[in-house]
Amino acid sequence: MADPTPADGGDAAKPWWATAVFYQIYPRSFSDSDGDGVGDLPGVVDKLGYLELLGVDALWISPVMRSPMADHGYDVSDPRDIDPLFGGIGALDALIEEAHARDIKVTMDLVPNHTSDQHPWFVEALAAEPGSRERERYIFRDGRGENGDEPPNNWPSIFGGPAWTRVTEPDGTPGQWYLHIFAAEQPDLNWENDEVFEDLATTLRFWLDRGVDGFRIDVAHGMAKPPGLPDMPEELQTGLLINDDDDPRFNNPGVHAIHKRIRTVMDEYPDAVTVGEIWVRDNKRFAEYVRPDELHLGFNFRLAEADFTAESVRDAIENSLKAVDSVQGVPTWTLSNHDVEREVSRYAEGTTEDVGRDRARAMVLVELALPGTVFLYNGSELGMPNVDLPDSALQDPVWERSGHTNRGRDGCRIPVPWTGDTPPYGFSDSADTWLPMPEGWADLTAEAQLEDVDSTLSLHRLAIELRRTRPEFAGEEVEWYGAPPGCLAFRRSVGRLVCALNTTDAPVGLPGGEVLLSSAPLVDGRLPANAAAWLV
Repeated sequence: MADPTPADGGDAAKPWWATAVFYQIYPRSFSDSDGDGVGDLPGVVDKLGYLELLGVDALWISPVMRSPMADHGYDVSDPRDIDPLFGGIGALDALIEEAHARDIKVTMDLVPNHTSDQHPWFVEALAAEPGSRERERYIFRDGRGENGDEPPNNWPSIFGGPAWTRVTEPDGTPGQWYLHIFAAEQPDLNWENDEVFEDLATTLRFWLDRGVDGFRIDVAHGMAKPPGLPDMPEELQTGLLINDDDDPRFNNPGVHAIHKRIRTVMDEYPDAVTVGEIWVRDNKRFAEYVRPDELHLGFNFRLAEADFTAESVRDAIENSLKAVDSVQGVPTWTLSNHDVEREVSRYAEGTTEDVGRDRARAMVLVELALPGTVFLYNGSELGMPNVDLPDSALQDPVWERSGHTNRGRDGCRIPVPWTGDTPPYGFSDSADTWLPMPEGWADLTAEAQLEDVDSTLSLHRLAIELRRTRPEFAGEEVEWYGAPPGCLAFRRSVGRLVCALNTTDAPVGLPGGEVLLSSAPLVDGRLPANAAAWLV
């Protein structure tokens, strides 16, 4: 690989979140403190020492608000309380206090697109008449057809089946239909109703006043619906858990007015952050979400979607940087989350799990070498793979709603292994965990990896520490330079850190400089297959 040329300059002062490493905790699967087989917030508190040792700057806690758990917390029945399953509101207060004492920020999942069907508002809507104030909080419509027995439009649910459910009116007759882009237990709110925003503003201030440092906004591109709710073109009905940029269910222009209103509340808390889940591929349209008066950050999933090839990874990086460049936004990077197949398993496709783990180790060095904000998913630092569960164990609502044609996302939500040689590996005192844990994970536990300098956990710890402490990570620009076929190399524009990635099956030469860190031992001074290195 050719040597890069030097660069000079310095980084301007940035807010804390602009360079932070966030750690996503899926609470059900992180650590169980009370032996019921389901992770909880006291379990998170118990592992804060581990998270401090890992070196993360902030936590993103997936939904813990009160919920009947039809979609494992993304169906919220009370947005201003914590579900007893996770320990109640006192447990969150304790988590915030303990995390802040360790200089770790705490952000929460926020679900503004819909509520649970057990939310008091929806219960009131079902008891009320068509056209009533109670129904105006949601999206109720008369059906089509002679007797109104056909849905108001042809929209499918993201989880499978139609996006509409017909209700029985208070007098016992078949009545209107309500919209639910996700499960029937998750009715969509009507964001044209000011009462909906005012309630969300109350929720935002409630948690921020308790010390929460910000929110990850679920389905941030989905709250606004198009006028008239037109039918969806058949060519856009492409499958479950995905959407096209022109999908009428998402990414409608009116969503930006909603985010501007949310930002007015967030600006009352200058140190807090919002990061939106934005499944929008067009860079110009993506940038609109992170303009200075909307979201602080937007999840960009290009890197998580990239194949393990130099061309695909470079394209993902270039697209992600370009997506925020026009608005001087901060890029975000992630390789996995609770909705995405784990990177070890993705990269293992067509080869072995060991190779997949080597590639995942390489990609975390690529991710952490980039300017911006990084999101790690719990267990990725241990090299956890997806798990192929038996049908009887599946709990994702996608499984049932798809007529058992889509297995859903349970495979990436298996509980984290902490100690020991057999399930449940210290995750719980109960062997009956909410999703079963496989045999053969003794080498993946945090306990087994903590003192092993060559482990995936140790690689993450050292990489995060270097990213935080070394001046070579300065600079907002990524500069590319020559690399052999199947390889890539880039440099941070100010600090001059070099990152080299080899996606081939043979060792390659490295550019000049001192190797700061590599994802695998060098071979006669060369970068081995499926590996990455940092040089200074």
